[in-house]
Amino acid sequence: MAQLGFLGLGIMGYPMAQHLVKSGNQVALWSNTTKKVNELAKEGGKACSTPKEVAENADFIFYCVGDSEMARKITTGPGGLIEGVRKGAVIADCSTIAPAVSKELGKAFAAKGAHFLDAPCTGSKPGAEGGTLTFMIGGEQAAYDKAKPYFDLMGKVFYYCGANGQGLQAKLTQNLILANIMQAFAEGMVLATKGGIAPELMLEILNNSAAKSGLISYKAPFIFSRDFKTNFATKWMAKDIGLALESAKSMDIPLPATALTEQMLRATIAKGWGEEDFCGTIRVLEEWAGVVVKK
Repeated sequence: MAQLGFLGLGIMGYPMAQHLVKSGNQVALWSNTTKKVNELAKEGGKACSTPKEVAENADFIFYCVGDSEMARKITTGPGGLIEGVRKGAVIADCSTIAPAVSKELGKAFAAKGAHFLDAPCTGSKPGAEGGTLTFMIGGEQAAYDKAKPYFDLMGKVFYYCGANGQGLQAKLTQNLILANIMQAFAEGMVLATKGGIAPELMLEILNNSAAKSGLISYKAPFIFSRDFKTNFATKWMAKDIGLALESAKSMDIPLPATALTEQMLRATIAKGWGEEDFCGTIRVLEEWAGVVVKK
């Protein structure tokens, strides 16, 4: 029986941790929400009062939190993982944070004789619940190989991208493209609907053309039914696009379309819709155009 740890039991983290618990391994758990920890403890996990306690009870630790500062807090902050980490332990950050911060954390754990992986994932809530997430891994190949059997409990597709920070670079690129596709779809559908084309007809045309997109095919029915419940929150997509722009700035790369997409995400947050799914950004354009894209 392996000794595992998981921190951060949010929309993604809870089902990911649940897969580890159901595998029959010992899983030390921590989250800001004690209720969720206690719920999983009833299924066989071990409730911990601090991240440090998780580290003291695990050889392979995974966490999924909202942003870079949260990652810093639970890893190198007071009572963090680094205070109790075992020599030779593998820590995998499944969040999407700044690559520079990930490299900083990697150095801190290396000084303690532990191994740190950036392992951002994609697949949203359905992928986390189904154990079918896609992971992009950065860090030592040997550390990843050791942790792979436990990644397998949470995901189905894995890409080893290279040194620490490279997994995050791949994830930011992917989300940049997703966000821009969604923005283009929102603009196109508002144009079509305002011009008298039924949304269902326009989607059928797109699905039978070179403009077909897996993202759009999945998200369009939610938009048409006005169902914006969260699979991937607008606030987190805005955060990721901001990180992509920061990364581009550090390399003197212009991303003009992405800069506009970030502003539309920010406008959505300003309307009070930041906790809802990012496909809801279309509502900003709908208000401006005086039209609603629905069945």
